[in-house]
Amino acid sequence: MIMSVTSSKTMDELDRDLRKAIQRHKFGVLNVLDLKQTLGNKGIPLERECRVYDICNPQAASTALNTDMSVSVVLPCRVSVYQDGQTLTIATVKPTDLFMGHGPKQYPLRRRWLRAGAAGQWERPPSSGLA
Repeated sequence: MIMSVTSSKTMDELDRDLRKAIQRHKFGVLNVLDLKQTLGNKGIPLERECRVYDICNPQAASTALNTDMSVSVVLPCRVSVYQDGQTLTIATVKPTDLFMGHGPKQYPLRRRWLRAGAAGQWERPPSSGLA
């Protein structure tokens, strides 16, 4: 399930506030992919802004990867910020949904991941002031 909220902030304001919220939840930004710029550099125009943030909680990721390296297929978590008309949308896939498809064998891993707090941050609506 995709979770999303909209914001009337500018892309730069939202970038700043999103980074603060990510840090506050003990995650870090590993990479930001600016799709408009990347595609533009290849001669393919993209009319709307779209940035994809790869984020990670290092402790939870280490626990998950040390338990089952195949979990790497759903790491790092991704948050997308894209232009939708005059507003920006912040969206992500619930990490719990990513792990649902990981099979019953990994169910204990999902429980540990949730206890570690990695996925729990996205369970409730964002109250971080991003909107």
